[in-house]
Amino acid sequence: MEALELARWQFGITTVYHYFFVPITIGLSLLVAIMQTCWLRTRDTQWLRLTKFFGKLFTINFILGLVTGIVQEFQFGMNWSDYSRFVGDIFGAPLAIEALLAFFLESTFLGLWIFGWGRIPEKLHAASMWIIHIGTMLSAYFILSANSFMQNPVGYHINEENGRAELTDFLAVLTNKVQLAAFPHVLTAAWMTGGAFVLAFTLWHLWRSTDQTPAADKPMYRKGAKLGAWALLISGALVIVTGDVQGKVMYDVQPMKMAAAEGQYHDVPEGVGAPFSIITVGTLDGREEIWALTVPKLQSYLATGSLTGAVEGINHIQQRYEMTYSGHELTEADDYRRSSR
Repeated sequence: MEALELARWQFGITTVYHYFFVPITIGLSLLVAIMQTCWLRTRDTQWLRLTKFFGKLFTINFILGLVTGIVQEFQFGMNWSDYSRFVGDIFGAPLAIEALLAFFLESTFLGLWIFGWGRIPEKLHAASMWIIHIGTMLSAYFILSANSFMQNPVGYHINEENGRAELTDFLAVLTNKVQLAAFPHVLTAAWMTGGAFVLAFTLWHLWRSTDQTPAADKPMYRKGAKLGAWALLISGALVIVTGDVQGKVMYDVQPMKMAAAEGQYHDVPEGVGAPFSIITVGTLDGREEIWALTVPKLQSYLATGSLTGAVEGINHIQQRYEMTYSGHELTEADDYRRSSR
């Protein structure tokens, strides 16, 4: 196995494990803050018990996310050193701000929250968890800014003397249209994950409860389950809306990603409607479809907002990219691109 494949496997595994904890951390911080606020307003000890229980689970996930994130940071420089040298001036800026601003905001107030029980005023203690949640959202925003630059590079120029990309407009990086679409989707998905986490744990405790379970426990678990269910329901609806917006931005910026994700090998003209792929099996050379299970016309809606909108296929996009980056003038491909809008 080549070093490139090993680097991809190592980075992919690290990223997957890191992202197990990120959405849970963002979502749980919000729900724990809500639980503690409910306790302050009602003085119901059941809310206090839920706050401390899920606060411990939040802390565990926060620590695991921190450890795996540090490993990921090292791999940016070690596995992808050429990439880091080429765009480090741009890619590193939001990552540095995330660490210096958002992460230290989270970690500082998490320390206050963990060790502040009975030592600082109750309202200030509860506010610490709200600030932690704000910190997690800021972390997500800056990390996604770096990621969105990779999807749609903006605010930079290539320095011909040193052969590196240099930052020219940091605001453009922070307001990248991919970023503005991805952030609400990731945030609502994290809230949904947190709601599912709380709902799953409370329902599990309800299911395993027996006649010997304390009488106060079942109502407490029901309260937690209701909070988790509402979070799951509301954020789930928002995930659909924000995902639809992101899908249209992705097709505009990265049509090959949409075509590859849906196994759309050939162009679908206006008026027909491209299907959404549930499962697609293609040839080994990646040029033809063998078998697919699809939902008719849905891909056209996701990409263009119309059930009959034109969608480019993998083969045509590949041809167009080869023409673009080999220095040849675009003719047919450009015409198709304009007509498909």
